[in-house]
Amino acid sequence: MIPIKSIRSVTMCRIMVLILTGAAATAFGQTLPTTQEAIAVKYSPPGDSAILHTTFVQWDSLTVRATVIGQSRAVWDNPTPTLEKFEMHITTLRPQMFSHPVHHHPWEEMILVKEGQVEVSINGKKQRAGPGCLIFYASNDPHNLQNVGDTNATYYVINFYTDLVHTVPDKPAAEQAVAGKLPSSVIDCNSLPATPTPTGSTVSVVNSPTLTFQTLESHITTLKAGQSTKSDMVDAGDELFILKTGQLAATVNGVTCRLKEDSFFYCAPNDKRTFKNIGDTPASYQVIKVISAKTPKSAGT
Repeated sequence: MIPIKSIRSVTMCRIMVLILTGAAATAFGQTLPTTQEAIAVKYSPPGDSAILHTTFVQWDSLTVRATVIGQSRAVWDNPTPTLEKFEMHITTLRPQMFSHPVHHHPWEEMILVKEGQVEVSINGKKQRAGPGCLIFYASNDPHNLQNVGDTNATYYVINFYTDLVHTVPDKPAAEQAVAGKLPSSVIDCNSLPATPTPTGSTVSVVNSPTLTFQTLESHITTLKAGQSTKSDMVDAGDELFILKTGQLAATVNGVTCRLKEDSFFYCAPNDKRTFKNIGDTPASYQVIKVISAKTPKSAGT
């Protein structure tokens, strides 16, 4: 990880994710029952109390840890300048393995499938998802997923925590059915229309309030070879950028990092950023942004 706030040699901060042991771990290697009571997962404070500022992570720099279901790559478990906690890790499931027993929690979670075929279970309903699919688990909706393909399935797991996770009703979002709030969803980003731009294209994935976010927004930007975004763009939200294809030079607050495919970075609110495609093929990156009650005003407003 390359933190922007302090320019120094690359130092990886290893945040260990929780491992289920004993009987629970054994269940991962077996076929889980199709009807089971969902496990309630309680909130835990950030594993690292240091505030996460803009940070680049090269895919190749992540430590791979073997698990009973496949592999895990720990990324972050920190507060941010505006969020109580931002936890992210990457899971690889072997064929037929489950992510975990069906569970639910008040915070809202996103899964971005990198490779493989999974079957997502939400509120007992199942749906297939492949590479490029964005999965959103709304507050307290029971969920898990299974690798239903013949090869490994790898996906990014993204958990943004706002203050509302402590006050949201303790019942599934589907039962609350609050009008205007994004329900649990499986979005095939590959099937969405692209809008041409002078430098490439953009795809709008989602833009909606949820039970714990004032706004959850995601889009995919594609830059043609040699093209750049506008210089020193700013955004007040907490943003995660995942490079899906190509090579990108990302400059944030004057510091540049050259990123390869599958790499990613967190961009803190109102940091100045400029992106350039430094490869010979189109570079596409997906942005996932959260707006909360603590999100500051945009710089210059």
